[in-house]
Amino acid sequence: MYKEFGIDEKIEKLAIEAEEEIKEEFKKVENNCLRNSIKVLEAFQEYKVSDIHFNSTTGYGYGDIGRDTIEKIFAKVLKAEDSLVRNQFISGTHALTVCLFGLLRPGDTMLSISGKPYDTLDSVIGLEENPSSLKAFGIKYDEVNLQEEDFNIPAILEKLKNNKIKLIEIQRSRGYATRRSLTIDKIEKVIKAIKEVDKEVIVMVDNCYGEFVDEKEPIELGADIMVGSLIKNLGGGLAPNGAYIAGRKDLVELCSERLTSPGQGKEVGPSLGINKNFLQGLYMAPSVVASSLKTAIFTAKMMEKLGYKAVPTWSERRSDIVQTIEFGNEKDLVKYVQGIQAGSAIDSNSVPMPWDMPGYTDKVIMAAGAFTMGSSIELSCDAPIRKPYIAFQQGGLTYEYGKLGVLKAIQNMVKSS
Repeated sequence: MYKEFGIDEKIEKLAIEAEEEIKEEFKKVENNCLRNSIKVLEAFQEYKVSDIHFNSTTGYGYGDIGRDTIEKIFAKVLKAEDSLVRNQFISGTHALTVCLFGLLRPGDTMLSISGKPYDTLDSVIGLEENPSSLKAFGIKYDEVNLQEEDFNIPAILEKLKNNKIKLIEIQRSRGYATRRSLTIDKIEKVIKAIKEVDKEVIVMVDNCYGEFVDEKEPIELGADIMVGSLIKNLGGGLAPNGAYIAGRKDLVELCSERLTSPGQGKEVGPSLGINKNFLQGLYMAPSVVASSLKTAIFTAKMMEKLGYKAVPTWSERRSDIVQTIEFGNEKDLVKYVQGIQAGSAIDSNSVPMPWDMPGYTDKVIMAAGAFTMGSSIELSCDAPIRKPYIAFQQGGLTYEYGKLGVLKAIQNMVKSS
């Protein structure tokens, strides 16, 4: 069966062995998928979703009942007081930027407690000089690094006691760092410790790649506000763009007034025909996230069998859909990423090459044969070209397509060695 797809018998045999060994992990993923599906279905039924909510608005977007209902549904699913779910958000980075500028004022201090945030926030914060950064507006930044892949709680509490911190940022996923993603129990523990010292500090979680991976979301753990992209988990592969902010109602309102304008906030913003995509995407999201997790578990098992380091390992608890593979050399890394592209439905004939991508400090190679440009809930793989040559793989709309893409990548790598 795999031979028609260019996969040789040795790799096929390895795949059969791997799937047999990971069956119990797959059952855990399926059980979690059911729990999250129940949450979504209950929210749809509570707000009586019908085809009227698929209707579109243009212009200012006043009275868009579909848009407003979507925001109620997202809030219920994520256990938040309110949410802002808009196609006017260009990306997760844009939503994070809106959130930070919405909540911080000149003289305030932002503290990141999971080390340096994702590379694309460097210019937003002002780590890279930029006249439009938070730093340019007089907003201070500080950070506390993780200690042995967990929060350094004593150092965090010391910062809180000696400085007036307005906002604490937690990045749940690893970004391009080599650390593991942060599990919900670690996040819950640190938030509890923070709130015992300062109840007023805003705890913001960058939840990109983390939604529906576990049974709880950051708001349930005590976070005040959370942010994510809709071309990742909660878009279910059907949202063509957009992002969300969810949490305390007063904080969401501040963010909405930064996205649109003071005095108008959530009342404006036309849906432009996106409502059905957002609703259907959320409806499919538990299943799509489960497929992504299965693809990641399969990848980890296969790469470990081939002698590469995979993080998380196939049997570790996961907090996001990202799977890293440490290759140790540039050639294997590049060939693997190119193989992911070759195993895609879209642009399978393209050959990705490392290039200087805006917002990143190293050359980056990206494979993304996706129906939506930049969608990382669809099978994608990217890597900065720097030692120890780690690939960051995520997504898989179905497990079957994800598995085929991984097998193609392994075949491409093995063939060139």
